[in-house]
Amino acid sequence: MKNRKIIYGIVSLAFAATSLPSCFVAKKYQRPEIEIQDQYRDVNTNDSSTLAAMPWEELFTDTNLTSLINEALDNNLDLLMAVERVNAAEAYYKQGKAGYLPTLAIAGSGQRVEYGDNTLSGVSNSYDGGIYHQYDLSASVTWEADIWGKIRSNKRASQATYLKSEASRRAVQSTLVATMASAYFQLVALDAQAKVTSQTVTNRKEGLETMISLKNAGRVTQAAVKQTEAQLYTTEILLIDIKENINLLENTISLLLGRNSGTIKRSSLDDQALNVELSTGFPSQLLRNRPDVILAEYNFRNAFELTNVAKSSFYPTLSMSASGGFQTLDFDNWFNSNALISNAIANLTQPIFNKRSIRTQYEVAKANQEEAKYNLKKALLSASKEVSDALYSYKTQQERYKIRQKELDALSKAVEYSEELLNNGYQNTTYIEVLTARTNALSSEISTINTKYQQLNSIVELYLSLGGGWK
Repeated sequence: MKNRKIIYGIVSLAFAATSLPSCFVAKKYQRPEIEIQDQYRDVNTNDSSTLAAMPWEELFTDTNLTSLINEALDNNLDLLMAVERVNAAEAYYKQGKAGYLPTLAIAGSGQRVEYGDNTLSGVSNSYDGGIYHQYDLSASVTWEADIWGKIRSNKRASQATYLKSEASRRAVQSTLVATMASAYFQLVALDAQAKVTSQTVTNRKEGLETMISLKNAGRVTQAAVKQTEAQLYTTEILLIDIKENINLLENTISLLLGRNSGTIKRSSLDDQALNVELSTGFPSQLLRNRPDVILAEYNFRNAFELTNVAKSSFYPTLSMSASGGFQTLDFDNWFNSNALISNAIANLTQPIFNKRSIRTQYEVAKANQEEAKYNLKKALLSASKEVSDALYSYKTQQERYKIRQKELDALSKAVEYSEELLNNGYQNTTYIEVLTARTNALSSEISTINTKYQQLNSIVELYLSLGGGWK
């Protein structure tokens, strides 16, 4: 009867503690007020549609590229490690969700104690000649009342940590998709440069033979022959450099794929086309599209909830524990009603003086929260800058590519005209003019191919900067 009164008193105290919402000190989370511009620089739009919403399978139509991206998403080691970090954070989140539950433990023991005849216990203990056995079996339960929201805030903090890890995984995936696409476009561009350079080597070998014939005919000097020969060697060296870059880039792509270095199956540069509407939406949409910005907000949310936890430490802690079981000296009477034991305790603890540790923890938590807020603002500003940079880069590459094509056409005709004039014995045309025209034409063709790659890559960068690639 007495035990029942104790238990009823503890339950009543717990009910009263948990029914004090007016005493709840934990603040409810609100996104920090951060000023966000209405438009991106030099962009006027009233449309919320954004390129980030497009799945990467629709943006990239080259089947070889999509196959490589799929393989990378399955096997890339950085992404696999990010997934494991998510799994670890999820485990902590599940633990945080269980914070409201009581702790239950069961213990059993058996012991044999023997006292010597010359010991005080042996003399005074007549039970079985100084030998006795004791058997215990008990269960205990402990529960802490969440009066001030400490457990609830810890749960939300662990949830924010889990969501941070998920946003980090998305950021890795988004970057992986963009990196693979960029590397692929660079690889097919190098193939195009190698093809042009290889053809130029063939042409210059033929040009060297022509120059030798002209020298034998007394039309040019031996210096012209040697200059043409040197130009051939320069082009051959350029071809070696390009092939080396192709090999190194294939190794890099193989690493992204999580496999040993080897040949990468691909199409050609002429097959690449990203015919999409470059819609950007509004900067505020970066808060839900950019994984790194999302991560920064969850980092702030985690710091916010940990500040609540630190603040709740200033207030009393109410905990209750109860235990019960059987204890006996006779194994045969272990589960007899006379062997029953029970215990119930309620604790109310108010910190008074603790060498300022609680206040220090609270001030550190507040400082971490402010730092997280500034980091979120910086992430937003950086993301907006990257979008503006990518937009301007795309426009610039579009204009540059048109001019490059005109330049290449003009230089190609210059080579054609100068070689024709030299071969026909036009006196005002020298071999130096021919060599210069050839060098300029090759350089222009290489640059045109590179500009085409930069044009494709600027779309990839815009897609990444807007937050595409993980949906």
